[in-house]
Amino acid sequence: MDTTTEVYIVDAADRQKAVRKIFRECISSKFRDATVALKANYNSADPFPASTHIDTLRALVMVALREKCTRLTVAERSGMGATREVLKNRGVFDLGGELGFEIVTLDALDRNGWDIINEPSLHWRRGFAIAKLFIEADRVIQTCCLKTHRFGGHITGALKNSVGLIARRLPGDPYDYMAELHQSPHQRAMIAEINKFYRTDLIVMDAAEGFLTGGPDKGKLITPGVILAGRDRVAIDAAAVALLRSYGSTPEIMQGPIFSMDQISRAAELGVGVKSTSAIRLVPLDEHSVDVAAWIQKRFALEG
Repeated sequence: MDTTTEVYIVDAADRQKAVRKIFRECISSKFRDATVALKANYNSADPFPASTHIDTLRALVMVALREKCTRLTVAERSGMGATREVLKNRGVFDLGGELGFEIVTLDALDRNGWDIINEPSLHWRRGFAIAKLFIEADRVIQTCCLKTHRFGGHITGALKNSVGLIARRLPGDPYDYMAELHQSPHQRAMIAEINKFYRTDLIVMDAAEGFLTGGPDKGKLITPGVILAGRDRVAIDAAAVALLRSYGSTPEIMQGPIFSMDQISRAAELGVGVKSTSAIRLVPLDEHSVDVAAWIQKRFALEG
């Protein structure tokens, strides 16, 4: 992917207003009469920014439904807790009942719910299984958080959020794909490789707050006060790294060019997104976001 892509930046003080702005500016694909799969960030039951803020999920669902999609499904597999309990604790089932969207706990799918991906070029020893829901949907929305990752991922943003749409174990097979991922020296490349096999129409990163260290469930809190949005997962994560660097983050985040980071470089190599910061155009949508865009752009210029 060699073309320029936009990363929109908007004040997060009013999430409903922010998401409406994002849809007006960012959406080129049509949601009318489309089936929509939405992947949020519910790896654990810990509150935002460990997990998707319920107001962000509400705003995304409401705007997508207003666009007259035929069906909207929120689907998730949690890594730190039972998925159904995590979603219940974070208020997702209550919101689903209120707004009328479907909820799928991916670890409850039978084998027919998964596509097996196994290519020789992958770092996965046995490949992996991705939920068919995200391949078959007409449109895919992903919403993620701004976090570092202390278990080897280094950053958990748009690319890392995709781990929650693949299987830990397939029904009838004891093999633990997540154990392989977390024990592998190629963990970050493996994360990037998941993203090759499904597309996104919109990524919304809620960076009202974020974890500067630690993560994904707890860490040192920062408050950038913005939402980043676009259609390119690599661009969103590159902007997230630049934003974390502007505060002074972990050694893994701070060192080297942004596009030399394993998740970003492997995803760019696979054609998931842009190949350099020069292909990213930052678009602030309000006065507060102008300053944040300047911070990110400065890091792009120095360390892209």
